[in-house]
Amino acid sequence: MTEPTRAEVLKVKAEADCLYTAAEIDAALARMAGAITSRLAQVEPLVLVAMTGGLVPSALLLRLLDFPLQVDYFHATRYGATTSGGQLQWIRRPPANVAGRTVLIVDDLLDHGLTLQAAVEECRLLHATEILTAVLVIKEIADRPGLKTTDFHALATPDRYLFGYGMDYKSFWRNGSGLYAVNGL
Repeated sequence: MTEPTRAEVLKVKAEADCLYTAAEIDAALARMAGAITSRLAQVEPLVLVAMTGGLVPSALLLRLLDFPLQVDYFHATRYGATTSGGQLQWIRRPPANVAGRTVLIVDDLLDHGLTLQAAVEECRLLHATEILTAVLVIKEIADRPGLKTTDFHALATPDRYLFGYGMDYKSFWRNGSGLYAVNGL
């Protein structure tokens, strides 16, 4: 796989459809934070951030959760610098300190659900007491092969290739100022 050129990366952004603006995303995250607070404010959960996609949504979400919690991370990938998923590769598995804890896994999106399902299964194997999931976006996919839904989500989109707010196009545009869909993918 060759690295995309600067021209390609700029063209993808210029031609993309903006599905949600920063203001719309912030409002949706605030609503999701309210639901999470109602559910978890009394349990001091361990928030597990799914790297690298979950970095931006987690950072924005954490500032809205005004109750005691701890943060850690795991890192698994199916995409690398491509636009299609492959075999799951663990870079860092969930930590052993999930044992006996309520765990909230935070990621950027639920598309096929395979990565989130693997993370949930790893936390079960490590004896987490309760495992909840939260994503910025759920893609509308009729027959999802992995985890079917999440406990919390902020937005829903059609099944298109997304970037911005943690999601990337060939490892670029995680810093996008809105949520974009690539034309033609």
